Amino acid sequence: MTGKFSKVAINEKSDKYDVCISRVTPLSRRENEVRSPFTRDYTRILHSRAYSRLKHKTQVFFATQNDHICTRIEHVNHVSSIGVTIAKYFGLNEELVLAIATGHDLGHAPFGHSGERYISAITNKYLNETFWHEKNSLRFVDEYETLQDSNGFDCNLDLTYGVRDGIISHCGEVEDEYLIPRNEVIDLKDVLMASHYSPYTWEGCIVKMADNIAYIGRDIEDALRLKILDEEHIDELDKIIHTFYNVDIKKTNNTALIHTFVSDLCENSSPENGMRFSTHHLDFMKEIKKFNYEYIYYNDRLTVFQNYAELILNSLFNVLLKFYDGVNTIDYINQNFIEIYPELSKTFIEKLRRYSDMGNKEPRRDTLKNVILYRLENRQDFIKAIIDFISSMTDTFAIKMFEELTSL
Repeated sequence: MTGKFSKVAINEKSDKYDVCISRVTPLSRRENEVRSPFTRDYTRILHSRAYSRLKHKTQVFFATQNDHICTRIEHVNHVSSIGVTIAKYFGLNEELVLAIATGHDLGHAPFGHSGERYISAITNKYLNETFWHEKNSLRFVDEYETLQDSNGFDCNLDLTYGVRDGIISHCGEVEDEYLIPRNEVIDLKDVLMASHYSPYTWEGCIVKMADNIAYIGRDIEDALRLKILDEEHIDELDKIIHTFYNVDIKKTNNTALIHTFVSDLCENSSPENGMRFSTHHLDFMKEIKKFNYEYIYYNDRLTVFQNYAELILNSLFNVLLKFYDGVNTIDYINQNFIEIYPELSKTFIEKLRRYSDMGNKEPRRDTLKNVILYRLENRQDFIKAIIDFISSMTDTFAIKMFEELTSL
């Protein structure tokens, strides 16, 4: 283990430490607390409902019945494993890396990046905003997800700046020659697009690189397992791999590719030159990504599922939009929709009771100490409530609610 980044690690000696452990709302501290601030963040993320939902969210292939196809929660665990391995080798803060990696996709939409595009089309039309999962993940850990504290109150997660920064900065599409952290402390809610800023910490940079490494080989494995790729595709991939390595494609799996890229990253990175792959490996990664986009992500078989996902999300949004009646919305849903769409209505009302002012027609439960997100007299707030509700869904729940819409 070289520890060549140990002098720039986020620890109590670091100039960035106080910023990284700061929280918008401080957490209560028990006298016998044994966890570091970042480990507290990790366990708060791990105990959140958003983390639990990741097991039924798409990575690439929607709602597959094959138990061995990668889901969003597996992807998160791959990123965590890769990230911690690199952090340990470099001498960086493993706890911070683990917390960022575990929370980085909490705001991902159902149906993967296709679902993200379809929701973004809705938000562009109705809110003049772009929906992107990194920003939504920050929204979820800052405002949407809650945990019950030791007094029985539901409170927001209130994570540290270092973890929140790593989450919104994690976009894995690394195309630059190298990656170094920024030095400026920014308001993270001012980040306007994916990869707008480099992460604030080297630990955040690791998660960004690990996210890039984690999926490219696994997507190929899954495509082979589902027969998305035929012999002609395999021959094409074989040519790409042989251009860079003299290996048999049948002996090349995700584990081997992860090892190849992690080893190269560890060998070529330094605090002086940034976190980087060799030119050879960066070109190799670009070629594999190009192959994946052409033959996997844009494959005709996935197009059928993508059209289905678009129909589901648009249908759910359009029905939920009819639920609105200003400050009378909750009563209106109960009077007009609860018998037609019982589970959709009940679940959505539950979210409005948790996150809205309920039109000031009834008091919030005393146990709810999380921030109020929606004022029901404001139609834009109501649309945001729909987007939060839909984007939090798992693939399976979205399909179940769509089936409720189509049942007569």
